[in-house]
Amino acid sequence: MTISPEGEVVDAELVDDSHLPAPRPETAPARPLVDRHTILRPNAPIPTTADLPSYTEADFRISEETAELLDEALPENTSRTYKSARDRFEAWCRANSRVHLPCTTATFVEYAGHLIRLDKSPSTIQVAMSAIRSGHPDGQQPGMKEAREALRKHARGWAQRRTAKKATGIRTDMLTAMVATCTTETDTDYPKATRDAALLTLGWGMLSRRSELAHLLIEQLAIDDDGINVLVAFSKTDQAAKGETTFVPADPDAPATCPVVRIRAWLEELRRQGVTSGPLFRHINRGGAIRHRSGPRGDFLTPDAIGAIVKTRAKTAGLPDPSRITAHGLRRGPAQEIAEAGEDPTGQGRWKAGSLTVRKHYVEPAQGKANNTITAMRRKRAKQAAERDEETS
Repeated sequence: MTISPEGEVVDAELVDDSHLPAPRPETAPARPLVDRHTILRPNAPIPTTADLPSYTEADFRISEETAELLDEALPENTSRTYKSARDRFEAWCRANSRVHLPCTTATFVEYAGHLIRLDKSPSTIQVAMSAIRSGHPDGQQPGMKEAREALRKHARGWAQRRTAKKATGIRTDMLTAMVATCTTETDTDYPKATRDAALLTLGWGMLSRRSELAHLLIEQLAIDDDGINVLVAFSKTDQAAKGETTFVPADPDAPATCPVVRIRAWLEELRRQGVTSGPLFRHINRGGAIRHRSGPRGDFLTPDAIGAIVKTRAKTAGLPDPSRITAHGLRRGPAQEIAEAGEDPTGQGRWKAGSLTVRKHYVEPAQGKANNTITAMRRKRAKQAAERDEETS
């Protein structure tokens, strides 16, 4: 473009707007990055926004394989429970015109109050709160202080109104009755009965959680005449999967409930059906054949299936109040008997050393029975009465 001395345009070229030179962006001065917690050493420069790294999309992307690992990171039961709790929270937020993710602290507290008004158990509310917070991105979780205090007050009142329902411990006589139901008259019943007897006796001997039984592999058993070494690859208290071996002793005086006898019989049945590796406890169809399954669990029984087997055998055995007997009874029953014998069940049950659960639910109750002062008083009186009778006779 040419301009005359008088300021008139004498020559110009028309161009498309898209080709005009882009205006220079204004560069904002770097802002200091300090707050009331900042500590600067002598002569150290004040950090500014200019010191921050420049991220690209690549810094935020993860691969499909890593995404699958993250989806499978939580234990199966925990993942299912957390998803259910988050779904209920989302539905409540939708019904109350609230944002569920990321939610405000007020919404979080109001939902906790909602669960408290429904008189949910403190443990149920705690799980819901943990599920909601863990579902938020880092740094966007709602505050916990108010909800935690409300839950604490609710827990005190709830404990006064309710008595926790604990699974009935499966004692030796109950185990014997349940295993006795694993007898058959037809060939098609034999595989299922053999599996159930092995599951019951091994689970009882290793004080097993149902999830531990559900994940056992044939390769994780080392069987000798005097017992079985069982490698528990991971468990509730071993999420890092370091693995722990438990020795389950044989019981030659009671072959019907001896885990060595029962496991050997089950492994022989598996070999007869062509199975020599992989999941230890499997599905069996009505014809008595191992049923191979696809899906995320493959041939493994689910923990729920383990629970159903225990309940069915308890009911078939005619045990009192079978509705209260669950797979946890295979863990609780022997733990009670070990504690009552004056021993510590911690190692056999793979609890953490010094477990408060073991002390509170097994050791202290057993000691309370053994060292009860009223019982001791009655024994002393009975002894004194017997001595007087001897003197007068």
